[in-house]
Amino acid sequence: MDDERSGRGGAVIPAAPTIVVPFRAGKTRLDADGRTELALAMLEDVLAACRPVGPTIVADAESGQGSAVRQALDALDGIVAIVNADLPCLTPDDVRALLDSLPEDGMAVAPAADGTTNALALADPSLFASLYGPGSAEEFRSHASQLGVPSVVVSRANLADDVDTLADLKRVAERVGPHTRAVAAAPSAR
Repeated sequence: MDDERSGRGGAVIPAAPTIVVPFRAGKTRLDADGRTELALAMLEDVLAACRPVGPTIVADAESGQGSAVRQALDALDGIVAIVNADLPCLTPDDVRALLDSLPEDGMAVAPAADGTTNALALADPSLFASLYGPGSAEEFRSHASQLGVPSVVVSRANLADDVDTLADLKRVAERVGPHTRAVAAAPSAR
């Protein structure tokens, strides 16, 4: 994939970044409460936020988030974003803000409140390392430093507010996308 394409009159237009969304149907603690449909609805809201920004790939994370992301990135070149599927409040503006904050040749990290990582933007897929888990937001920044590339933290509520439990969903209920809202309003989700 090229980083640029020709526009009208031969002008060079940067190619849209590719967005990778790792997803595993049984990923969240919501699933323990029989909420597979809620996880799928959140995925649809995340995809609705990502697709207007750039080509979007759902990476099958059955074998783990890091390996799913790595496999998807292996086929890509240029700027990429990795956005978790449990961000039902996400909007296209949030995805653009993540990408707009990306330092040249660097990395942007959007942490969750618990210090894990909800989203990344990378100037090149080769900057990725499978560091997900407790404290991963700081681990990604440390990784960038070890590589000698700049990194920034992106602080936006819709990128920080992931939904792992029903209590998380109640906390962000007023901001969720239409797919999540519809499933959450169903009697079986209460």
